[in-house]
Amino acid sequence: MPCNSLHVYIKEIRKAVNIPVLSIIEETVKFLKNNNFNKVGIVSTSATIENKLYETAFDKNNIKYATPDAFQQAKMGKFILNLVTGQQKNRDREDLIKIINDFEKENVDCVALACTDLQLLIPKHPRLKIFDTMKIFSDATVEEILR
Repeated sequence: MPCNSLHVYIKEIRKAVNIPVLSIIEETVKFLKNNNFNKVGIVSTSATIENKLYETAFDKNNIKYATPDAFQQAKMGKFILNLVTGQQKNRDREDLIKIINDFEKENVDCVALACTDLQLLIPKHPRLKIFDTMKIFSDATVEEILR
């Protein structure tokens, strides 16, 4: 399932169908563990953060994490809304970079773009590795299909 926020319903979806349903969150956790990342900055929708979708998965897998503060998260909601409505603003990109820069103070190894629209604003960062969860998910989907 390629939407992070909809993972609130992953158990119900898996019960309702008779085919494998890959999880963007589970695949991201596998990727981070396989690449020995210890602490991840999470940027995502408020729904993903409020439901602790990544935080719960990271806790189960002994991966530390950092999330934006409430003010930063409110800004994230604005960025995402702008992206969904077809608006890419330089100001949003600059503010997202500031949020990611703040993760450096928390000694994160990398940042997970845990919203499938955010890669449009910041595909890379000069000092931190940025991982697009959609790319991780699509690679895992191809591997599953080829099995």
